[in-house]
Amino acid sequence: MRAWIIAAVALAATPAAAQDTGTPDEVAQDSTHHPTLRDLCSDRPGLNTPACTVDPGRLQVEVGLGDWTLDRQADQRTDTITSGDVLLRYGVTPTTELRLGWTAFGHVRTRDIPTGSIDTAQGVGDVTLGVKQNLRHPAEGKTGLAIAALPFVTLPTGHAEVGAGDWSAGLIVPTSYKINDTVSLELSPEVDAAVNERGQGHHLAYGTAMGVQVHLSKTVRLTPELQFLRDQDPEHHATMSRAALSFDVQPAKMLQLDVQAVAGLNRDTPDVELAFGVTRKF
Repeated sequence: MRAWIIAAVALAATPAAAQDTGTPDEVAQDSTHHPTLRDLCSDRPGLNTPACTVDPGRLQVEVGLGDWTLDRQADQRTDTITSGDVLLRYGVTPTTELRLGWTAFGHVRTRDIPTGSIDTAQGVGDVTLGVKQNLRHPAEGKTGLAIAALPFVTLPTGHAEVGAGDWSAGLIVPTSYKINDTVSLELSPEVDAAVNERGQGHHLAYGTAMGVQVHLSKTVRLTPELQFLRDQDPEHHATMSRAALSFDVQPAKMLQLDVQAVAGLNRDTPDVELAFGVTRKF
């Protein structure tokens, strides 16, 4: 569910002067006076989106190796498995990155409980294009507030049962507040022009994710989160809510491994989601 091209206009109007471009976490240099590589800052795992952007001229690859979602309703059970959920992030300026997301494989199995009949579908997923513009602290290295704007559009390139069936667009405003080197607070408000359940047309969806990042060590992080989303589909208005717990570790400076568990908190939300993946910056 994703929304708005208006964001592109607002993004273009954002003055570069609004950045704290002189702060150490953004323009730190090594002994040869070249900018040092920023610490790895991944969208994975979690329900929130970080405010950080990738260093200019660098490519970051984030891959969901496996994801299973269970959605049980009164009359049916749906199991969705995806693999190769890829996000490419490329830094074009110290505060701007281009983004391309795509799901290489999705498998949906639906069982009708009264009759026992089973339907399956599989194929590739949709493509999502976006631009993240950081407005403060693109490395999220300093204590205090970091904020960005992320408009995006999703193209209906996927299989009918795996993809949404129509284009969608949205705007996320990733926000974080770093209290110290151990604890950071996260907030990701979002508004979308989401695809109707029948696969054609659009409706308003909006909500936010919130969480707390806890660094157990320099390379290990634990993140509990909550997310609430109001979906105004014309056939069924719903408020979805879920809780997540994610864990990630960095075995090398520019490599991260992660795992995440998500639980639905009401009947309008899928019951369980389990996922794991990897991030690498080049």
